[in-house]
Amino acid sequence: MKVWVIGVGLAVMVAALAACESNATNQDAAKPAGGTTPADMQVGEAKFTANCAACHGVRGVGTKQGPPLVHKIYEPNHHADMAFQRAAENGVRAHHWEFGNMPKIEGVTSGDVEHIIRYVRWLQREAGIY
Repeated sequence: MKVWVIGVGLAVMVAALAACESNATNQDAAKPAGGTTPADMQVGEAKFTANCAACHGVRGVGTKQGPPLVHKIYEPNHHADMAFQRAAENGVRAHHWEFGNMPKIEGVTSGDVEHIIRYVRWLQREAGIY
């Protein structure tokens, strides 16, 4: 249950901090490149897996519990890095997706979120989002 709440929270956090298309779907999600995660992204990958993947999916592709973060809605010019920080710290009210509100993520530091952001941005670049 805690993992589900954490994942939903991260999903809603990112979505709530910028205006986006309200009819976005998981089908619009970009597919991140497979393969090996570079060494400098492995800490972020581990933190993402532990705190976000239950809802946002392995490599950020989304699940039935939370939206994909490897999606054009979450590219940096639409959802800046600070949106991720605020979402983890405060939670986010649902507004782009129909997954429900994202609660704040207990026990995740701003440093942890920084690693997660770097990893998600790498996944987005690998998928050609920006």
